[in-house]
Amino acid sequence: MLVRYLFQMINGTITVSEFLLILVIVIPVVLVSLTVHEYMHGFVSYKLGDPTAMNYGRLTLNPLKHLDPIGTICMLCFGFGWAKPVPINSGYYKNMRLGITLTALAGPFSNFLMAFLATPIMLLLGNLTFTDTDFWFNLASAVYTFFSVFVQINIMFGVFNLIPVPPLDGSRILLVFLPQKAYYFVIKYERFMMIALMVLLYFDFLTIPLNFMSNGILWVFTKLWGLIPGLG
Repeated sequence: MLVRYLFQMINGTITVSEFLLILVIVIPVVLVSLTVHEYMHGFVSYKLGDPTAMNYGRLTLNPLKHLDPIGTICMLCFGFGWAKPVPINSGYYKNMRLGITLTALAGPFSNFLMAFLATPIMLLLGNLTFTDTDFWFNLASAVYTFFSVFVQINIMFGVFNLIPVPPLDGSRILLVFLPQKAYYFVIKYERFMMIALMVLLYFDFLTIPLNFMSNGILWVFTKLWGLIPGLG
């Protein structure tokens, strides 16, 4: 994310002031996206009878409780990342498989929901017309940029976390349905898989497929809201 804008600034595509504006926007958006994502994991687990997240002080909207240093840096730089996993105890669930699945899905679902609800604001602002010298044009442009980044980051964060590789949410869903031998294999090599994931992310091997899926979801959201007059 920021790496792309940094190169655009170096190449002269955007100005330094525009890059700083994006920086001011991206940081709070990332904090909100990561925080709500992890909070929803803990909230759903709590509703299913598990007090672990609350006991560890993770059932909170305080971003400092949820940030993972490496995951946050990846999120800021590449648009894809992760937060510190919320601790859960599946032993509290009446139906363990269903509970783990719902808890894991809660995070990405919250990101998709936030992006979906922010999309009409982005579309509405994008359809407004002002003169270039108008104060309201500059204000609307800044707000439009905020919601555009908000939508993109939340969709990308949701998509990325559904990858079935530890420590991402997709791995928790996958592990529920794996045979026991395969389950222990994944657990044993979890750290190596995480390193491999970071390498793939760093060398841009995941960027194309992840962007393709993210753009597809954004297209669906845009088309759905576009059915409302004035947003199409």
